[in-house]
Amino acid sequence: MKLAYLDCFSGISGDMLLGALVVCGAELAAIEQTVARLGIEGIEWSQERVRRGSFMATQVMIKAPVHSHHRHYHHIVEMIRKGELPSRVEQNALEIFRRLGEAEAALHGWPMEKVHFHEVGAVDSIADIVGACAALEMLSIEEIHCSALNVGSGTVECAHGTLPVPAPATAELLKGIPVYSSGIQAEMVTPTGAAIVATLARSFGPLPAMKSTAIGYGAGGRDNKQLPNVLRVTIGEPLVHGVGLERLIMLEANLDDMNPQLCGFFAERAFAAGALDVYFSAVQMKKNRPGVLLSVLCRPEQRDELMGLYFQETTTLGVRCYEVFRRALERQMEEVSTAFGAVRVKVARENGRVLNFSPEFEDCRRLAEAHAVPLRKVLQEAAFVFWNKSRS
Repeated sequence: MKLAYLDCFSGISGDMLLGALVVCGAELAAIEQTVARLGIEGIEWSQERVRRGSFMATQVMIKAPVHSHHRHYHHIVEMIRKGELPSRVEQNALEIFRRLGEAEAALHGWPMEKVHFHEVGAVDSIADIVGACAALEMLSIEEIHCSALNVGSGTVECAHGTLPVPAPATAELLKGIPVYSSGIQAEMVTPTGAAIVATLARSFGPLPAMKSTAIGYGAGGRDNKQLPNVLRVTIGEPLVHGVGLERLIMLEANLDDMNPQLCGFFAERAFAAGALDVYFSAVQMKKNRPGVLLSVLCRPEQRDELMGLYFQETTTLGVRCYEVFRRALERQMEEVSTAFGAVRVKVARENGRVLNFSPEFEDCRRLAEAHAVPLRKVLQEAAFVFWNKSRS
């Protein structure tokens, strides 16, 4: 498996990512041919080795036709779908523009079909996004991991006037993602760059354990004096398949004045909303009251919805939130045939080696009831059949 790590110490934009991926082996001519399928005429592509601070980096430049105009969300979707792009390139590009559309819709209070892109709807931005998706596919990148993002500070001029950095669309896209500012007065993360990492990055944090095979530096258009305006991309293979740490969010609240019957209902609602885990712990609270610590593990993009659920379904007046990292084994369901019927087995592997497995409880209970046999017997039979199968 090949993975890419984006080191955004100086932010990220679409052209910076393109430049870095070209250095890592994606051919600009092939990227240009893929983008040409969108039917936009008159785009001129070029690349140049430039110096940014103490770094030599590659800058990819896209010159759009003079008559280039901005587009609505549905126009871009139609353009991509008609382009007969490679399936994963099309899928990723559509998902990135969907994220952009949702951010704009949330900011302006518009329905998605009326979202009108300004800078991001221009030809060069469309080419940046589709080109980056094509380059990742050419390099056979299966996973993307990313550092925290240096967003910059100050203000930026755009179609909506003078706006604070990060621009509102960028800030909306980066919800739940670790960001910081080194104090440089510049827009260092563009809406295009934010949309790409918010959509494609699997985790945000330090460099995962990997053996690097290529490193590329992509240059932005400005030459900042305080910090080299480059994006570093490291491509390689994980030292252990699946060893990457996944960034998750833990939500917690202490309760000592709620009917315990409501806890079970809250758990059902939380799991239905996508929570990864929900559990209760007994705690001793102030005034010697026994209480419950209600904990929910979720993905960053689920944080706000699940926080709202706490306030809807419990008596808490506040919810704590902090970041955790999880390493998860590869998991999949396999079916085995037992004397009582088919049973699904959850199997956990590392580098193809079975480390753990567990027969699906509900399958075993259903069969135990149907055959009027002890549940324990069905569980043991399923485990025995799977174990013999895995050893053969």
